[in-house]
Amino acid sequence: MRVLIIGSLAGELGQAGRIAMARGAKLDQSDNIIAALVRLRGDARIDLVLCDLAHDIGALVRALADERMAVPVVACGTGDDPEAAVRAIRDGAREFLPLPPDPELIAAILEAASGDSHALVVRDPAMAATVRRAEQVAASEASVLIHGESGTGKEVVARHIHRRSRRAGGAFVALNCAAIPENLLESELFGHEKGAFSGAVARRIGKFESADGGTILLDEISEMDVRLQAKLLRALQEREIDRLGGALPVRVNVRILATTNRDLLAEVANGRFREDLFFRLNVVSLRVPPLRERPGDIAALAEHFARRYADVNGMAYRPLSRPALTRLLAHGWRGNVRELENILHRAVLLARGEEIGADAIELGADSGQTGVRRADIGGAANGGDGVAGLVGRRMEEVERDLILHTLGHTLGNRTHAAVLLGISIRALRNKLRDYATQGVAVPPPAGGVGPAGVAA
Repeated sequence: MRVLIIGSLAGELGQAGRIAMARGAKLDQSDNIIAALVRLRGDARIDLVLCDLAHDIGALVRALADERMAVPVVACGTGDDPEAAVRAIRDGAREFLPLPPDPELIAAILEAASGDSHALVVRDPAMAATVRRAEQVAASEASVLIHGESGTGKEVVARHIHRRSRRAGGAFVALNCAAIPENLLESELFGHEKGAFSGAVARRIGKFESADGGTILLDEISEMDVRLQAKLLRALQEREIDRLGGALPVRVNVRILATTNRDLLAEVANGRFREDLFFRLNVVSLRVPPLRERPGDIAALAEHFARRYADVNGMAYRPLSRPALTRLLAHGWRGNVRELENILHRAVLLARGEEIGADAIELGADSGQTGVRRADIGGAANGGDGVAGLVGRRMEEVERDLILHTLGHTLGNRTHAAVLLGISIRALRNKLRDYATQGVAVPPPAGGVGPAGVAA
């Protein structure tokens, strides 16, 4: 993925950039917001902006919105001022990154922005058959429709196809059609000319042009509006696109991959997806089986995540014990690989001893979501005797439960939890480290995403 830093690389912001590069990101830098906007207009491959608080975060966010550029902004600054995060979020930043930077938090932010959270790990024959089929068609120019349940690894398969294709030296540009508002999606895909709409102060290159010579992935394409599907169909048929407000078509040389977690034929029957577009995309169909249908992958993926999150958290790798593996193999995996990843991240943090034991493998609907028993929270939310229920408990316990319950409420988003609690992000994270050391189940930093699509 590509990260644009706005500010000097000489200090702690530069350190954040180097950590991002060590995690596989490609780095661009601009000295100010004006230069950054020029860079963003010319390259839609930039996935994330890290902006120093010395610059006007609100002005940057407003300019991006006016020009219909859906690029998440992370504000960066020292965590000593508890109001800094609040101001950054109020100004429109998706997240606040305290400096000096924390490698774990940067890794979580990068993963959420890129969507590429794990490698292609295959042991089960069912998944191996899918990968063989993917590799068989990778060298062709055919469009590929990859379908399967959420969390199975469809984007990982798409990236594998690109790496094995003749376009591997070109760009791989991914766009999540479900995550971008309808009024921004057309501009994101096709770009626009100056004056195309209010706020279009200059030409902007879209995803298709930025992927020229490479591959574009349209993730969750079933969520695309039918009107925009017609324009996409023309791009596939004619190999040219029309920028918003453009007078002439622009030729593009792009291979299209698409993913969906829906039954597209049923969507066609219901009038929500164009039949002609379906057949254009479905030249080759790949089904990524759910994790429950590929049990042979569970142990290999679990070991992969155990190694990965040990490294991310600066911990020594510990193997999974046999009882731990037995628990994993017996689980139903409704959330597929994404659920397994989150459980292993938590297990790495909670495990004691030289192995990851079964007691660190928290399964079930409520496992590890807040680390708090409902009975401990009291009945205040339901209008009961919540305060009376706190009598007799130690202050430290009440504080811990409040913090963890709030974190569960924000789905692991540290910054928003800190804002709700009225404490600094650094104070919150220090407390969470203490709780984890004590063996308390702490939700991992949004292995999912914050409200606007960026991890916390």
